[in-house]
Amino acid sequence: MINSKKIVLIGHFGVGKSSLIRRLVSDVFSEDYKVTIGAHVFKKEIKINNSILSFVIWDLEGKDSIKKIRKSYLIGTAGFIYVIDPTRSSTYMNIDSEINYLKTNYPKAQLLTIANKLDLIDKDEFLTEFHDPIDFFTSAKTRDNVDAIFNQMGINILHSL
Repeated sequence: MINSKKIVLIGHFGVGKSSLIRRLVSDVFSEDYKVTIGAHVFKKEIKINNSILSFVIWDLEGKDSIKKIRKSYLIGTAGFIYVIDPTRSSTYMNIDSEINYLKTNYPKAQLLTIANKLDLIDKDEFLTEFHDPIDFFTSAKTRDNVDAIFNQMGINILHSL
């Protein structure tokens, strides 16, 4: 039996949400930056142990505050992937309040925090300045941990059922 689950990638503009999804779904990466307007929806089946999850992945336009995202885009979400760009502090200045907002308003949804663009930073140096928990450091460009974040999301969702 295939379970269909809605996954939403959120974060500021330019953090690499679309690039992560394109890398997962089509295994491509482009240096060209194209702004997402509204929402784009993709589908990807993930096999976790003996279960197949059909992820309906929502790529939302970047906003400087989660509260500015249309609530209709967030209804029914099984998992959020909150993406930051560790090269731009403006993308994670309010991470505590935004994570708290998600946990408060969508308590049943799973949540992973992702620092994308690992290829552009020194991870250890970043962690000396950044004290909030990051579940994964990824790079859509090099493919580092892209599959891992979606696999972990699948595991988290299955354990929550």
